[in-house]
Amino acid sequence: MAEITTRIVRVIEVPRSQLAEFLKMPEAQQVGIHVLTGELSDSGLPRAYIGQSGNMGNRLAQHNQSKDFWNRALVVISLTNSLTQTHALFLEWLAIAEATKAGRYSLENGNTGSQPYTPAPLQADCHEIHETAATLLATLGQPLFEPLANAPTAKGESELFYCKGSGAVGVGKYTSEGFVVHKGSKGRAEIVASIQGTSNERLRNQLVVDGILSANNDQLVFTRDHLFSSPSMAAMAVMGRSANGWIEWKTASGKTLDEVKRQPIAPA
Repeated sequence: MAEITTRIVRVIEVPRSQLAEFLKMPEAQQVGIHVLTGELSDSGLPRAYIGQSGNMGNRLAQHNQSKDFWNRALVVISLTNSLTQTHALFLEWLAIAEATKAGRYSLENGNTGSQPYTPAPLQADCHEIHETAATLLATLGQPLFEPLANAPTAKGESELFYCKGSGAVGVGKYTSEGFVVHKGSKGRAEIVASIQGTSNERLRNQLVVDGILSANNDQLVFTRDHLFSSPSMAAMAVMGRSANGWIEWKTASGKTLDEVKRQPIAPA
């Protein structure tokens, strides 16, 4: 369980193997929202499903029967048991919208739907609840709503790297979690023969299916920032071929990612 002492929100992390124990807890009878997390999608992102219910235990029991991908649930409830179904519906809509914007997870929800009618005072409550829940989820290792943008450097500037060639122009940042390719980057539409039928081709195809890459004439354009597990995967997605991202990504002055990030900390 995670909570902030001055707030009314509690997040309970429920491993799927211990769902039966959660169902015995009084919190399982409450109104709330939940996030299911589990295996990676074909695009390399962790999969997640966001939902709400007037009875969290019953809903998770249903998911245990109908959804295979998840291995843990994160349940968001009120310490004062004061959430209503109106709260839950708005919080679900808000969470799906914010998670989609962040782009860290591959959501199983599909269409986010339209914003439910919610009185302004109640909306304000929901935004505060969501903010607290987002902090607690990140603390538990699930930064569902955290922006992908890198923190500024000591000079107050973001350090950008570029990957260019064969009509492709990628722009991105190296972060502690991997490599983020920025929205608007242009990738080569065609792939080379050597990656046809491989996991690299399947990943690129999945990015198109998920709407992360959009066809534009002879290029594939990134519709939003996207986190890759490594610089090489990011370079492959841009170039349409196998690539050593440590060499392909370069600063505006021509220094490679390897020169900037790895060589300065190499052992003597």
